[in-house]
Amino acid sequence: MSNIRERNKELILRAASEEFADKGFAASKTSDIAAKAGLPKPNVYYYFKSKENLYREVLESIIEPIMQASTPFNRDGVPSEVLSSYIRSKIRISRDLPFASKVFASEIMHGAPHLTPEQVEQLNGQARHNIECIQGWIDDSLIAPLDPHHLMFSIWAATQTYADFDWQISTVTGKTRLEDADYEAAAQTIIRLVLKGCEPDR
Repeated sequence: MSNIRERNKELILRAASEEFADKGFAASKTSDIAAKAGLPKPNVYYYFKSKENLYREVLESIIEPIMQASTPFNRDGVPSEVLSSYIRSKIRISRDLPFASKVFASEIMHGAPHLTPEQVEQLNGQARHNIECIQGWIDDSLIAPLDPHHLMFSIWAATQTYADFDWQISTVTGKTRLEDADYEAAAQTIIRLVLKGCEPDR
């Protein structure tokens, strides 16, 4: 029974991610989510109680990997290794969770109305930690004296674009969908740009 429950919840979450990413929270209907998941509409309410709860579950499903992506950040870490690992994790999120990533980006662009204060502090606290690590590397002359905030913003933008603008990227590259090799090429390109830009001034 638990396996069926988890499977159904996963189907609903995946369908909800697609609907919320495509239509936004207000325009999405639980009936459409249920149809996309291939389940009766009452199942949505049985597992998630309301559309609001389902939306928050979609947000939670992306917050956890976002937080995990920052795990390598520490003051004693090797900057090139930490930044490379972080970029690869962020690209992997865009590849594996594109719809949830779009929902999260839209939530942030609208002022995070559905995030709890605890989630906002969790995300901001992790960002502050990462920025403090970067500032520490700058102070130790391990990387160039860049603005650590804008370095993080640039990495966020470069990696998030592979979720938010996947259609445009596929169209420009002449593909129906991006393949693993494309995401690997993206990671290598961003890593090279970031690491070259972070090389200490001589």
